[in-house]
Amino acid sequence: MEKPLLQIALDTYDLPSALGPLQKAAAHIDVIEVGTILCLAEGMHAVRAIKSLFPDKIVLADVRIAEAGSIISKMCFDAGADWVSVVSGAAPSSFEVVLAEALSRSKDMQIELSDGWTWEMAQRWADMGIRQVIFKRSRDLEAQGKLNWGERDFDTIRRLHEMGFKVTVTGGVKPKDISLFAGVPVYIFIAGRAILGADDPAAAVQAFQAAITETYG
Repeated sequence: MEKPLLQIALDTYDLPSALGPLQKAAAHIDVIEVGTILCLAEGMHAVRAIKSLFPDKIVLADVRIAEAGSIISKMCFDAGADWVSVVSGAAPSSFEVVLAEALSRSKDMQIELSDGWTWEMAQRWADMGIRQVIFKRSRDLEAQGKLNWGERDFDTIRRLHEMGFKVTVTGGVKPKDISLFAGVPVYIFIAGRAILGADDPAAAVQAFQAAITETYG
């Protein structure tokens, strides 16, 4: 089982507040996510700026495409994004045009699995050739105090992996949570608030990487 990558989620309201902690943490980060909020606040300028500053990092434009997939994905890729995100509730045609645009540039797309997705939908995506999905614990569950990842989550990740997907995990992940995923085929762990809100973002990232190494080798 491959060692998972670590992704930082930059969901700030402006670029300067994202770049401060990112500059401190970037050396130990594999994927930089220009979050939905930052994309809305700063537009493709944020994607362009972050890719120019960190050309060797994978940059995700988390625009959560629902429609106009061809136009939006082109905008993101033209700005330097390596990956874009599409919501699971988008129309089938949106998945097709975004995937075609991504493949034509040797880029990639991720489907964010939100409430209402089904295994039948997942099979259609797999048949299309889509290979990345994002599995998340909702903020609603976090607000209700349901903070622990459980076997139901792990079984879902395993089944998605068996279907051929690389599974990214998000939803308030902290370093202490990583060991819970031992033996679970995770492609990427996403951390946002745990890094951006840390007094020492570099130390926070190193704690994540240490936990990943300890769990996955």
